[in-house]
Amino acid sequence: MNSTCSPVLVVGAGPVGLVAALTLLQNGISVRVIDKDPNPRIGQRGPGIMPRSLELFNFLNVPEVNDLGKTPPTVRSYKLGTLETLRDSAIAPDIKPTPSIPFIHKALGQQLLEEILRRHLEKLSCSVETGTELRSFEQSSEGVTAVLARNGTLETFNTKWMIGADGAKGVIRKQLGLAFLGETRDDFRFLTGDIRLTGVGLDRLYWHQFGKFQELGVSLRPTDEVGEDGWQFFMYCGDPDLAKVARSEERIFEIIASVIPMEVTFNKLVWASEYRANIRMVNKFSEGRVFVAGDAAHVHSPTAGQGLNSGVQDAFNLGWKLALVEKGFADKSLLETYSAERLPVISEMLKITTSLLNHAISSGLGHTSTRRSPLIFMLGVNYRFSSIVLDEFTTPVEGRPINAYGVLDEGHLEAGDRAPEAPDMLQTLFGVYRPWYHTVLVFAPSLTDATLILGALEARDKSVVQSAVILPPSAPVTPVTSLADLVFVDQQGHAYSAYLVEAGQTKTFVIRPDGVIGAIVHGGEGVKKYFSRIFLDV
Repeated sequence: MNSTCSPVLVVGAGPVGLVAALTLLQNGISVRVIDKDPNPRIGQRGPGIMPRSLELFNFLNVPEVNDLGKTPPTVRSYKLGTLETLRDSAIAPDIKPTPSIPFIHKALGQQLLEEILRRHLEKLSCSVETGTELRSFEQSSEGVTAVLARNGTLETFNTKWMIGADGAKGVIRKQLGLAFLGETRDDFRFLTGDIRLTGVGLDRLYWHQFGKFQELGVSLRPTDEVGEDGWQFFMYCGDPDLAKVARSEERIFEIIASVIPMEVTFNKLVWASEYRANIRMVNKFSEGRVFVAGDAAHVHSPTAGQGLNSGVQDAFNLGWKLALVEKGFADKSLLETYSAERLPVISEMLKITTSLLNHAISSGLGHTSTRRSPLIFMLGVNYRFSSIVLDEFTTPVEGRPINAYGVLDEGHLEAGDRAPEAPDMLQTLFGVYRPWYHTVLVFAPSLTDATLILGALEARDKSVVQSAVILPPSAPVTPVTSLADLVFVDQQGHAYSAYLVEAGQTKTFVIRPDGVIGAIVHGGEGVKKYFSRIFLDV
């Protein structure tokens, strides 16, 4: 059977594939999403959702991720063989929401996350085709021909673009011939899964850690997503055949009972799997009309919970660019910046997570007690080095280190950085930023001061560029006619503070559809110069 319909085929319906699909759908691009598994995956898996990812879900109008996510509990470790507390430690730095950083680290199981994202796809008339496997593909300068299999029937599907979110063992990266360089670490292996159990004195206020890391130990994180008696567990047992242990409910119950010094009632093993640290990444994120994202492009230690978050951010970076190209607003050369921007970020992320892994092993404390740096929140991830960002307020320095995975410095802001939030106006800025818009923010003392800059936007298509003028707190609130789509008076000064703008200053920011500052410029000519790097015929 031959078929042609959607211009984009997404292979893999985990969080990465679903975010890629949702980003494209919200941009008006039809997608087909397939997954070889006949049923949705179960299990908590990687539950850590970092603040930067919560911002992206906000831009995608998926508030349930933040609303249903829980603050991870304190990790309580016990003296060997006893219920006497050895130490309490935080899984992440303790931060509170601020006007410019509204989200904090949350825990939400991957099973529920995927369910939420699938519901949002269905609202846009797109359903995941489960039990459908990509067997092979060929591509030309015009498109991609994929051979799919479902229930023993082969289908030839023609599409323009293909996104491989099919995991580390998927076929797309392999068939593209991309390098997947790195190492497999046999010194860090454990079982993880979901379990239902109760124990006398085993409260649900803490993430409990019993036994000895790397020898015989069990870590239990309470999660009501599994049930009122539900836990995500991590188990270290020294058994050389962990895969065999993972298949035996009886053996898992036996090991947990031997480590926890209390009477335990086991109700159900929901899911379990062996994990060993693979640390690898591709040499490039695309070849022709085919792209890879998430685990298909990079795998790493679970220390710091960066994996799912990095994959989601891959998908969001790619999605808006592919949409502009497919709609004819941008040249396909824009897609080269997907790989150019994500490679340095992922390379630095691998170094950071590997360093944390080495510390977890050498200290004997385990991966739950190594996530202390604010780096893990990913708010300092940046593309300052990108060829498509423009900053007229920063002097280029030859040979400047890239530092794509820095710690957020709210006292310094450059093009390529994450765009801050600013509430207490008619709308919050995060309520304005959306994955189908570039948003031009003009900070100006008055609407008159913004007029020339806004004039530079008159030729731009309003379906992909919107404008907002932000006036200082001293500006009159009286509504007047403006070329801007939105006019805000920054009553509380949050926007001027977060974007480091003086009250009498005129300064323009262009915010990309992924919530990254694409440009910081003086005026209209700078805006045109930036857009010449993105759009055709500027």
